[in-house]
Amino acid sequence: MLLDTPKAQIGCRAQPFTLSDPKGISYSLSELQGDHGLLIAFICNHCPYVKAIAARLVEDAKRLQDAGVNVVAINANDYSQVPQDSPANMLLFAEKYGFTFPYLIDEDQSVAKAYGAVCTPDFFGFNRAAELQYRGRLDSATMGDATNRQPELLDAMLAIAATGQGPATQNPSIGCSIKWK
Repeated sequence: MLLDTPKAQIGCRAQPFTLSDPKGISYSLSELQGDHGLLIAFICNHCPYVKAIAARLVEDAKRLQDAGVNVVAINANDYSQVPQDSPANMLLFAEKYGFTFPYLIDEDQSVAKAYGAVCTPDFFGFNRAAELQYRGRLDSATMGDATNRQPELLDAMLAIAATGQGPATQNPSIGCSIKWK
């Protein structure tokens, strides 16, 4: 089911969490917070929208990490319904695209619910004070054509890193619904 993300509640605080990656390494929100912000990306392995943006997400994430903005991806899908989203397949997906950031499992889906995530991909950009400043799409590219793209998420997060505030205009992300239990 195709969904758009709701409008951002600018200024709301990041909800604390501790999640593990497929290898069992735990990460907490406080450990993930970067000097200049944090991008939380709710994604999965099987969604065609995520597959279409994965390489660009990794490219943009590297630039953000260089600017002191940390990045984390979270998979909240019920992988008993969608085996392609299993932890073992998360490792393969992260390797295929060269993730430079943790890819965590939201087994009980509590983090996705706390953040109000609705689809994959669903991006939440926080400033250094862990206040939401961006909830929108990765870029202006369409599913099959990334030429002349406007890197909206990258531009927003770089502005947040510099000023603490996101852009006034934010276009919703579009993707597949999270597969709830």
